[in-house]
Amino acid sequence: MNKKDNFIADINTGYSSKGDSIILGGAILDGEPLAEAHVKIPLKTLNRHGLIAGATGTGKTKTIQVFSEQLSNAGIPVLMMDIKGDFSGIAKEGKEEGFITERHAKINIPYNVSSFPVELMSLSKQDGVRLRATVSEFGPVLFSRILDLNDTQAGVVAVIFKYCDDNQMPLLDLKDIKKVINYITEEGKDEIAASYGKISTATTGTILRKIIELEQQGGDLFFGELSFETDDLMRIDENGKGYVNIIRLTDIQDKPKLFSTFMLSLLAEIYQKMPEKGDAEQPELVIFIDEAHLIFNEASKALLEQIETIVKLIRSKGVGIYFVTQNPMDVPSGVLAQLGLKIQHALRAFTANDRQAIKKTADNYPTSPYYKTDELLTSLGIGEALVTALNEKGIPTPLVATMMRAPMSRMDILSAQEIEEINGKSKLVKKYEEEIDRESAFEILNKKLAQAAEVAAQQEEQAPAKSSKSEPSTTEVVTKSVLKVVTSATFIRGVFGVLSKFLKK
Repeated sequence: MNKKDNFIADINTGYSSKGDSIILGGAILDGEPLAEAHVKIPLKTLNRHGLIAGATGTGKTKTIQVFSEQLSNAGIPVLMMDIKGDFSGIAKEGKEEGFITERHAKINIPYNVSSFPVELMSLSKQDGVRLRATVSEFGPVLFSRILDLNDTQAGVVAVIFKYCDDNQMPLLDLKDIKKVINYITEEGKDEIAASYGKISTATTGTILRKIIELEQQGGDLFFGELSFETDDLMRIDENGKGYVNIIRLTDIQDKPKLFSTFMLSLLAEIYQKMPEKGDAEQPELVIFIDEAHLIFNEASKALLEQIETIVKLIRSKGVGIYFVTQNPMDVPSGVLAQLGLKIQHALRAFTANDRQAIKKTADNYPTSPYYKTDELLTSLGIGEALVTALNEKGIPTPLVATMMRAPMSRMDILSAQEIEEINGKSKLVKKYEEEIDRESAFEILNKKLAQAAEVAAQQEEQAPAKSSKSEPSTTEVVTKSVLKVVTSATFIRGVFGVLSKFLKK
């Protein structure tokens, strides 16, 4: 067999599967796409997480779109965090163009236009399904890690949560926990000290400043009710397609704290509520986190550890997480080690640092007798990528340069009118559009303080009436003062001193 035949045999063997799979594209050898070798990813391994990387303009967005379409067709819901606002077009059919049909002819994959069921979601006041969570749902540990608190400060947060639980005071939004902090620092400090120990005002002051920082990044919009139910991410439409849930994050690019808060809370909520799936034939949900460096660059060490832990554990719940970024080095090594599927688009080498980064990136991929990986990374065309995955036995597949198939849906964003139409038909928009502000810690403590003030006022009114009966008159006061002076030892000694001088004379 010649080189080409060996290559085709290796790729077809390495990317074969007994169960269902999705097709990403066709293999490339020596710059030539091959119609006989398709790159297939088993559905069974999609909960092993992944990475989609590459320089700006190399085709990452279209790869995510293709991936999401294939998942939706397989009845697998998708959650997509859309930082740049590029993905909404998946809701509408694409348009068959000459360059698309030519590409698909080269890799022998039929091309059909299609649209997919979409829900548009938002963490802010953008149109769409409002996503919220309560402070209580975070719990003291996760809430402390989001605020990047030290052990002492985290201990105080734990006391706050315990105090509120013991006194049936729900912590729903940020104004609730701010009110509790003010209360235990001032009016309620004796009550807290008696039951839970003394708390330093310096510590509560630091916690309060951290909460205000989160609030300024939009946390006041995220924390509250009605809390989003993770089951609403798992929906399938009447045609058997999984919903593509797109969280529009275009207005929080400069608010990494809010982005990290939401992402971590969502993953924790999914992990807690979803049952164990074991070795399932396909994932229950696949999550794409675009511009993942925004999370990792701003995350504290504690937050990174929490993300790494959840990434390790959540795959047993049937959830796959895919990080999308420009350079694999943006992802911490502890997280990178957990990623089974890697789709690497071209990297650009403009500086010596760029060339060193490319060599490090090449070392993250399996060696191949058919490619010089570090050279190939800079010569891939738009819509081409290096791919390696895990087969059904969990063994890494051969590294393969791939001509990616084109999206079947629109490769452009929706218009304002189209967005309005989708939101108008959405059941989830109607479900979550109302903001609920029921009685919680803020209202309960305000009521408690008002009652205490009223009792104090009544006591103050009664105090003068009782004390007036026993108040001495002015004459009595003067007389007592004079007697006190006259009978004092100092006065007596002074008088005797004067008399002795007088008698001597």
